Formats: sequence, C-alpha cells, structure tokens
Amino acid sequence: MLYWLTALSDGGDFFNLFRYITFRAGGAFLTALVFSFLFGRPLINLLRKRQGKGQPIRDDGPESHFSKAGTPTMGGALILGALIVSTLFWARLDNGFVWLVLFVTVAFGAVGFADDYAKVSKQNTKGVPGRLRLGIGFVIAAVAGFAAYYLHPEALQGQLALPVFKDTLINLGFLFIPFALIVIVGSANAVNLTDGLDGLAIMPVMIAAGTLGIIAYAVGRVDFTEYLDVHYVPGTGEILIFSAGLIGGGLGFLWYNAPPAAVFMGDTGSLALGGALGAIAVATKHEIVLAIVGGVFVVEALSVIIQVAYFKATGKRIFLMAPIHHHYEKKGWAEPQIVIRFWIISLILAMIGLATLKVR
Repeated sequence: MLYWLTALSDGGDFFNLFRYITFRAGGAFLTALVFSFLFGRPLINLLRKRQGKGQPIRDDGPESHFSKAGTPTMGGALILGALIVSTLFWARLDNGFVWLVLFVTVAFGAVGFADDYAKVSKQNTKGVPGRLRLGIGFVIAAVAGFAAYYLHPEALQGQLALPVFKDTLINLGFLFIPFALIVIVGSANAVNLTDGLDGLAIMPVMIAAGTLGIIAYAVGRVDFTEYLDVHYVPGTGEILIFSAGLIGGGLGFLWYNAPPAAVFMGDTGSLALGGALGAIAVATKHEIVLAIVGGVFVVEALSVIIQVAYFKATGKRIFLMAPIHHHYEKKGWAEPQIVIRFWIISLILAMIGLATLKVR
C-alpha cells in the first residue's frame, strides 16, 4: 500500500525510499513486531477468557506436558494478524506472488482455526477430521500451484529447478501443479507436527522464512541471478517483505511463547506458516532447497511416517514416541535443551540452503 507514495517522489527525496524492497522489508518487520507487542497481551487475555480450560493435553503425551493444562491456544492469530497487516502496508499490491503467498497463509490459517476451535470447544485432541483437513489443504494448494504455474515466466512454467546444478531443469509440465500441491501441503503438516514444545516450531519457521526471503529477493533481481547463475523469476523480490513481516510477527509471538508459554501457536499458526513456506518455495522455484532449509520439519514428519509404518508392520516402535522431539523428551532431555538444539540445527541447515545459491 505504502509503495504508492513513490508517486510523490521526484527521485531524490524521502518518498523515493519506498521504491526499495529492502527499505519496505525493514518497515514490514518493525510494523509486525510493534503489532505483536501492542496486541499480544490483549489477545492472550481474550483467548484465556473465551477458552476456559485452554488447549486439551494428550493423555498419552510426555508427563511434563500435563503442567501446561489451561494454556490457551490459537496464538497463531497474533502472528497472522501482524503478518497480514505488515504485508498489506508495505508490499506492492499489484504483485501476483504476494497475493499467492497471502492466499495460502490465510486459507491454511482458517483451516487451522477451525481445527483449534473444534478441539477447544469439545475439549478433545481430535479436532477437525484429518481427511477433511487434508482434503481442504489439497484444494488450497492446488489453486496455489495453478496460480504459480501461470505467474512464472513462460520459460520456467512447469519446470523443476535443481539446486547446485547450473541451468538444469526438469520439465514436469502440468504435473508441476500436483508437485506444488505436495510441497505446500507437506510443508504445512510438517510444521504442524513440529509444533509440540514451547518455541520449538516458531524459530525454525522464522529462520526458514528469512532464508527463503533472501532467495526470493535474489531470484527476483536479474543482476543477482546473472551473477549467481540461478533462474530469474521476476516479481518474487516482493516476497522478502512478506518474510520480514513473518519474522517480526514471529518474534513478537515468541516473546509470549518462550517457556513457560503464555499461549500456544495452535494449528491456526502452524498450518498457516508451514503453508506459507511451501508457497514461497514454489513461487521462487526452490522447492528442493526448502527440504534442506526446513530439514527439521522434514525429519519430524518422517519420524511420524516411519513410526506408523513400522508399528503397523511389526507391532513395535522405533522411537519412544513420535514426532521425534517427544522421543528425546522420553529419553530425559529437558524441553529447553531440545528446543535450542533444534534451533541450532535449523541455522546450520539455513546456511547450507543459502550456499546452494552460489555453489554451481
């Protein structure tokens, strides 16, 4: 919205700053951060009042979680509010990629909100039936994949870009749309599975968003893509503003989610933010890099898949409990120990993901 202030510029004054994506990204970060601090406590108080007993705690979960009973959920609404407001204020609203990522974020946020509401109102951990939630997610992701296909330049439509290998493209054709669907839905649910400890999911999400934001800015500039030998996707630079807003909102949320959490993110936040990461990866043609940068989410999801498959085949468990962060809880690791170590791993993976821009 504020980009239109550039119309008041003569090329050398303050209003000219609004032409620069980096300046507007800084504005989005600060806007989201201030929004979170202003509305964080009132929202938590409202959620606590409306939800009563808060998020139901699984009976078969780690014993340390029973002390968290009564903590309100749906705290992801704070992140989404900060993210949406900051993006609408600072991004160019004539950019299709901005609306693509916002659509996925809001739509998955709505699905997560319905799931959280069902859990809180019925005071059980089941929420919306899994098949229904997955089916709606597939529809959302299919729409996003279709939009991304036509937003990409003609030479890249339906193409899968491989990191490290210069100028290597795999032509998926219209199969790119179901591929994008798997990336977005997989990312949304992987982040959802990771969100099991105070602060565990939000920091890796912010790290991944920052990394993908840098990549989006780089592939959206023709001079950067020529230097780095990566594929040029015009218009993706504006996604950096979205990423900056996500980081600002995420930091504001973490202020209240740091142990002991005053509020849980809930599916409202985890599904929305996971879907957003998948949408950014699809928009920038860096789907495989997302699997590297979001390696923590991938491992969490795989641990559940492996556990379920192995148990059905043998009647035995590989992990003490899945997702894998619960396995380490069962082994006696303290919650902050698990969370901080997962943060460290996320930072390392982000550096590896960024390295793929130059290693060709």
